Amino acid sequence: MVDTDLLLLKAGNVRKHLKRAREKCDPGLAEFLSNPDHQDIVCFNLQMAIQNCIDMAAHVMSAEGSSVPGGVNEMFYFLEENGLLPTDLVETMVKAVGFRNLLVHEYGKPDLKEVFEITHHHSNDLEHFILSLFERLGIAV
Repeated sequence: MVDTDLLLLKAGNVRKHLKRAREKCDPGLAEFLSNPDHQDIVCFNLQMAIQNCIDMAAHVMSAEGSSVPGGVNEMFYFLEENGLLPTDLVETMVKAVGFRNLLVHEYGKPDLKEVFEITHHHSNDLEHFILSLFERLGIAV
């Protein structure tokens, strides 16, 4: 059974981390690129926001009685296969996981202009994930 309180907590965490990331990008690109502290704060908070979405997907998958997935992306495909997430949003979340992996595993230095753009233009994708999942689970927001 899905733990609504847990999902609401995780959703709140996503929103908190996104708010913090956006705050540190508000002064503009030039300020962001010249301030290593803002860069670290934004990268950390984006990482945590995405991780909370991953945690939500894992919880729903577990609550539905599914076995442990082979990889993180499989959780989002599971949600799609079970009518809990539309295909376009699944692909968006798979990209978000890839971005998170770049930040977490430090495969290379992230392109800071891309981090800034993601924060400004794609961070709402995580909110869409929450709203879509909650709607399909019948959780009032």
